[in-house]
Amino acid sequence: MPSFREARDLLLAHRTDYEAAVQGFRWPDPVPFNWALDWFDVDLAAAPESRDRAALWIVDAAGGHETRFTFAEMSRRSNQVANHLRGLGLRRGDHLLLLLGNVPALWETMLAAMKLGAVVIPATTLLTGDELADRLERGRARMIVAGPEQVARFAGLSTEGVTKVVTGPAVPGWHAYDAAFAAPEAFTPDGATGAEDPLLLYFTSGTTAKPKLVRHSHRSYPVGALSTMYWLGLQPGDVHCNVSSPGWAKHAWSSFFAPWNAGATIFVANQAPFSARALLGVLERCGVTTLCAPPTVWRLVIQEDLAAPKLALREVCAAGEPLNPEVIERVAEAWGLTIRDGYGQTETTALVANTPGQAVEPGSMGRPLPGYRIRVLDHDGAPASEGEVCLDLAGERPAGLMQGYDDGTGRLSGAAGDLYRSGDVAFLDDLGRLTFVGRADDVFKSSGYRISPFELESVLIEHPAVAEAAVVPAPDAIRHTVPKAYVSLVGSAEPDAQTALDIFRFTNGRLASFKRLRGLEFVTELPKTISGKIRRVQLRRLEHEGRLDDPYRGQAFTQSDFPELRHEGERPRE
Repeated sequence: MPSFREARDLLLAHRTDYEAAVQGFRWPDPVPFNWALDWFDVDLAAAPESRDRAALWIVDAAGGHETRFTFAEMSRRSNQVANHLRGLGLRRGDHLLLLLGNVPALWETMLAAMKLGAVVIPATTLLTGDELADRLERGRARMIVAGPEQVARFAGLSTEGVTKVVTGPAVPGWHAYDAAFAAPEAFTPDGATGAEDPLLLYFTSGTTAKPKLVRHSHRSYPVGALSTMYWLGLQPGDVHCNVSSPGWAKHAWSSFFAPWNAGATIFVANQAPFSARALLGVLERCGVTTLCAPPTVWRLVIQEDLAAPKLALREVCAAGEPLNPEVIERVAEAWGLTIRDGYGQTETTALVANTPGQAVEPGSMGRPLPGYRIRVLDHDGAPASEGEVCLDLAGERPAGLMQGYDDGTGRLSGAAGDLYRSGDVAFLDDLGRLTFVGRADDVFKSSGYRISPFELESVLIEHPAVAEAAVVPAPDAIRHTVPKAYVSLVGSAEPDAQTALDIFRFTNGRLASFKRLRGLEFVTELPKTISGKIRRVQLRRLEHEGRLDDPYRGQAFTQSDFPELRHEGERPRE
């Protein structure tokens, strides 16, 4: 088997030759390997051709403030952070809850944790108090690294035995992150890092009330992200912008491992609220060469004058949900570039994609990426033209597959045997291209975020007026789909505007902003199977067909019907 560099260099050499890449690629040896120490520090930070190149470039799109660190500087700074966190008690195998936005400390802490052998729990800064408590408990966090705006949110949570570190100066009960830069610049690890040593714990939505814990190793995401690098078409020296929020797997894919696997610069345009015009201006001014963004962003981008900016873009990609063909056509007409879709999961790295240099069929996710053997199987496990996307694990196991779902005690499940079932359904054509059909279960995506209906329904039924509820995706011009609830009320409740407002207020206070209900429809009863299970598929059909004459239709409301909600914390999507 090849080394990490040999496997990476083969993909770079065959960047536009899909057949040669698939035939020649083999996953690197599963030997002891610490990506931060053995790749980033040695092959990037110490190499004459890359050490003085920008590794991280963060721009404030509104004010123009910029922060840049070279690969050599990031290596030294992450060494100092590792020494500082070790001095505060963080040890190999300890779990660290990382709650930061797109600030340098996020990348420094990720590298430092890898060098220490700690397990990182990435978290979005949008989490509610209950969600933070869940991550502390089931994630078994021993340390928290967070921004100063997060400190107050932990005041009412149980953090006994947890070391807390805040960026900037120290505050009562929290250690100062910035004290790291008085620590030594050289770091000595306490031992070798095994390829299967745990590295990441991601909380991801499923069909249960609580998110599943997806565990990745020092091999699965760092090495597995070679497939993501190949999809994005990255090359050494590229300036790569990925529009993604920290805390989600796609951020690790395209804003951490894949660019630095290629020796590219990670570029971040911070802005709130999001502005497509401002993004295009920053891409032009900074000479960004590769761009990956969710369909929500692309739908906003095409509303601008695409011919105005003089862009240096060579590759443009999308992921998170299917991208409308008309968006692809608009960008191709203006820029002469084709947006290339890619597909994967929190549980994996990029699995399927339209790769550079290949013809793109609008609507198709593309073909299996090097290192992955994809099978499309029907309900009986037989090959089919439309069925569940599965990974063939017999023989060489793909490096980018998770270790398994962690039950909260360290026991794993879900990734053993000769087959991994993704839970996603796709159509397979005669040329080996896959087109996404939908989830085998009821999970859907809104603005690239996975939404679990069951999780939202569990909050809804806590409201005293709600008897039953079913959440389904409703079409949306910007977000692709948004969460909408069909609700049957208890006998004493009235299906009127006041009840709707009260339910919106109740759920808004208990759900992160990206999970909030955007629509609500009162019905006398919900469609059910003979066994009593709610038939969400029937409600989804109603939404997507726009039918108003169905017996399961009722009085409908949206968040926008109530202007007062915006003044109570409802914000536009960023």
